[in-house]
Amino acid sequence: MTITASPAWAAINAHRQAFADNHLKDLFASDPKRVESLSLSFDGLLYDFSKQRLSADTLRLLVSLAREARLDESITRMFAGERINVSEGRSVLHTALRRSAGPFPSSQFDVMPEVIGTRQRMAEFAERLRDGKCLGFKGMPIRDVVNIGIGGSDLGPKMMGQALRSISHPALGVHYVSNLDGAQLAPLLQTLDPRTTLFIVVSKTFTTQETMFNANTARNWLRANLGDDLVSENHFAAVSSKPERAVEFGVSKELVFPIWDWVGGRYSLWSAVGLALMIAIGPHAFDEMLRGAERMDEHFRSTPFENNLPVIMALIGIWNTDFLGATTNAVLPYNESLKYFPSFLQQLEMESNGKSVSIAGDALDFATSPIVWGELGNNGQHAFFQLLHQGGRLVPCDFIAAVRSDYPLPEHQEALLSNCFAQSAALAFGRNEAEVRASLEKESMSPKEISDLLPHRVFAGNQPSSTLLLTSLNPGVLGSLIALYEHKVFVQGVVWGINSFDQWGVELGKAVANRILPAFYDADLAKTLDASTQGLLSFCRKQLV
Repeated sequence: MTITASPAWAAINAHRQAFADNHLKDLFASDPKRVESLSLSFDGLLYDFSKQRLSADTLRLLVSLAREARLDESITRMFAGERINVSEGRSVLHTALRRSAGPFPSSQFDVMPEVIGTRQRMAEFAERLRDGKCLGFKGMPIRDVVNIGIGGSDLGPKMMGQALRSISHPALGVHYVSNLDGAQLAPLLQTLDPRTTLFIVVSKTFTTQETMFNANTARNWLRANLGDDLVSENHFAAVSSKPERAVEFGVSKELVFPIWDWVGGRYSLWSAVGLALMIAIGPHAFDEMLRGAERMDEHFRSTPFENNLPVIMALIGIWNTDFLGATTNAVLPYNESLKYFPSFLQQLEMESNGKSVSIAGDALDFATSPIVWGELGNNGQHAFFQLLHQGGRLVPCDFIAAVRSDYPLPEHQEALLSNCFAQSAALAFGRNEAEVRASLEKESMSPKEISDLLPHRVFAGNQPSSTLLLTSLNPGVLGSLIALYEHKVFVQGVVWGINSFDQWGVELGKAVANRILPAFYDADLAKTLDASTQGLLSFCRKQLV
């Protein structure tokens, strides 16, 4: 039985039908304390969801839905280290990666000695590199670090590295490469000195196609430039669950850092996968990021659902998706340093919850993850915001902004925040026909001009949004922010009855790609493929002759 058959779901559905005609403008007008009752704060974060199309009654019913789904039991099971990733038979213990002490999850199954030991090794290596004591070709200090990975081995560290670039090491270049397209790696190599470059190869299996292609190209580039004097171990580190493969590739075993099967890729920022980030911002700042995430973990674990940030955020998403019918969710950061945050959330949310069968394998009769998309808000205003305002589609939005700029310029931050607040207000309240008419009359327009312009200047409003304000882009607050979204995804997976921690759709694509690649070089193999792929290969072969 899916959650849709529960009494709590039926109660929300009945409430939705009665509530549907309410406009945000009227909800605010009728409740002067709406903002106070529909916002939460925690440790440098303010979450204002008063512009969502809901009421206190809606939240009460949604919390009942979470209880019906036995969310409390699922939280306990995750933190206890039970194998809740049932399709892969794995525990889900990314929260261990940011804990400051153990034992965890239990004295019988304590992963903390490994976690803390690895964290210390990372810190020692990062400090040596930052101090110029890691040497490349003929004793020259390493000056550039290139992280080679893809998916969770790239998006998290790259996103956080951009977010915290204001505190990055001033003389070290830290770069990220993920794409098989040579247009990413080749131009980067042209800017680097092979004598002073270190590559960190991040792959759990050390067989990921994109990562290994790029790693082999990097190794060939070093060989071509440094010749017989190349000492490969001076130019590579690795993060993998298969250390023997990394050593065979040419990495010193002292510079192979572990990743465990109880850490999913999109939850691995906090592990050795974040080594390049630690090198950029330093071990102390990295530890502050972990502490911020740990504080959010404790908040999530111990706070009643009614005041629990991840729970409320998750339930609002379920309300928008399954009861209001939204199919997408826009993520709109108003900080240049958060430009990779929408991409990070795309993987976190859609790879986790983009499922249409339950944990038991039954087909679901409702929608799960919305399509997550977004862009820097200030840029988006001059691109797709037109559709948000007048396109006639329901698009819930997450506005995210830091109160204090990480790169302050006089009056810039006030103007930026004014735009952020203005857009969320305009989407919520719109402008009705009477308001537009009054505005046009003040411009001394004729009745005909007013009549012609009126339909184009009306804004329906009632577009739901939340605003997340951060005190600043500091490591602790950002750690809390990422953990907040991680737990949001978990809560939604529990309510929807799906496994948020596998990704078989990703595995299918990898398998098919591995079948097609040899067919580029073998025409007989191509004949075993579908007609469309055969045609595409044939066209490519003719162009590549």
